Amino acid sequence: MRERNVVSAQTQLLSTVAPSQSPSFDPDLGVITPPSNGMARSAFARPVAPRARWRRRYLACLVLIDFVTALGASRTVVALLDEADAGFWDQRVLGGAVSAFALVTNLVVPLMWMTVLVAAGAYDRRALGRGTEELKRVARANVAMAATVSFLALGFKKDLSRATVAAIILTLLLYTLVTRALARVVLRRIRRVSQRASQKVLLVGRLSDAMAVHEVVTRNPGAGLRPIAIHLPHHPRPGERVTAPVPVYVGWDLVPLVQQLGADTIAVCGPASLESYELRKLAWQLEGTGLDLVVVPQVTDVTGPRIHVRPIEGLPLLNVEEPTISGLSLLVKSMLDRVTALVGLVLLSPLLVGIAVAIKLTDPGPVMFRQTRIGHEGRAFKVWKFRTMYTDAEQRLEALRHRNESDGLLFKIKDDPRVTPIGRHLRGLSLDELPQLINVLKGEMSLVGPRPLPTEDDDYRGDVRRRLLVRPGITGLWQISGRSDLTWEDAVRLDLHYVDNWSLVYDLGILWRTASVVLARRGAY
Repeated sequence: MRERNVVSAQTQLLSTVAPSQSPSFDPDLGVITPPSNGMARSAFARPVAPRARWRRRYLACLVLIDFVTALGASRTVVALLDEADAGFWDQRVLGGAVSAFALVTNLVVPLMWMTVLVAAGAYDRRALGRGTEELKRVARANVAMAATVSFLALGFKKDLSRATVAAIILTLLLYTLVTRALARVVLRRIRRVSQRASQKVLLVGRLSDAMAVHEVVTRNPGAGLRPIAIHLPHHPRPGERVTAPVPVYVGWDLVPLVQQLGADTIAVCGPASLESYELRKLAWQLEGTGLDLVVVPQVTDVTGPRIHVRPIEGLPLLNVEEPTISGLSLLVKSMLDRVTALVGLVLLSPLLVGIAVAIKLTDPGPVMFRQTRIGHEGRAFKVWKFRTMYTDAEQRLEALRHRNESDGLLFKIKDDPRVTPIGRHLRGLSLDELPQLINVLKGEMSLVGPRPLPTEDDDYRGDVRRRLLVRPGITGLWQISGRSDLTWEDAVRLDLHYVDNWSLVYDLGILWRTASVVLARRGAY
């Protein structure tokens, strides 16, 4: 069935090629080859990439939103000042400066803010919808706005109220961050539901490398990359059958092929995809076409500040730093964990008592369930949880082994008969995990980190053992990405990604996303 779908998709794409050309599809190999006369590569032929209408519309909406946001921020500050000082606005009327003041608040501030956003790259198409990168550029623009206002005030010798300037700058930042975050949520929602508003990508490279990239980018449609075809650098070996979820091409010139497919991005996958001189020529050909060229490095699951490009004599070197799993940041993380756990236990004490009473009234047995888990550096500890299963759950485990729906070191059943009725609700909202704040307070766990597993230390072998380099957490990248619906391989990959790239900002982002995942009850059983 899958091969039929691939052939159908390839045949459909063949019909979009100009009639003067006659590319052929080989069903035995599963690839599409170019016309017999080929397509001459010319340095002067510059086909223009298809205009991404979604990007123009999204950019226009952002410009309008940012202008209204800046206007709202300045008007908010004026309203607050007028409320705090009843004569604030009247003084400007009596002084004859009301028109100039209104012009500044209603036009100059918004236009200045828009100009600074443009200068900071907040409208750069490479940053649109990219979350932290987009918000970082907004924050840099806010700092630049404060510096610009201070410089102008000094240059024109204007006596500005520092409190008023600070209030406008901070309100601008807050309003813009909120509206940009909401716009990004809407954009990602559109991408997930309709697959629109995404970059159409041609993957170039060996089939294994291209399929690896295809799997990664299609795992999260909200990221905005949609592979539509694969181009192989070499013809398949005799007898080798090529199957893929998208059409596969071989022997084509890339720029004309991208134009025919309606793509706007070329992604070169793997080190053996193109020779260095071919990659350089391809970059030359893309000048003026509006096409994006992306080179996917061999280094995977490494992001953020650990990656730097260091050019030496025209050779771009990808510098990958060691993961930071110690130092001042780790100390700050530990202190924040314990303070937050202490405050959380105090504030949530009525809820914790209520859950304990509900468990005791609905099922006889202990309220708490304590189990040995493996933690930081392989040290065993007792994890605290509200009991969600019947007291004979361990005795019934062997009889249910054949129904295990998970793999690796996990044991999961979606409709586990050992779970009590009240336990299903607690698990659905992850309320059974709240007592682990005690483990966080004792320093055995963290708020964010890989989940501690009920297994022996000897079970952690090979790369999996890297999970133990950091403290286990109540929530983590695994939990916000699918929880129990993930395979063991995906869970390990996400945990190792967190260990290699963790930071305080990363932790805050995971905590923020945890709330929506818990409320939606995704993968909780």
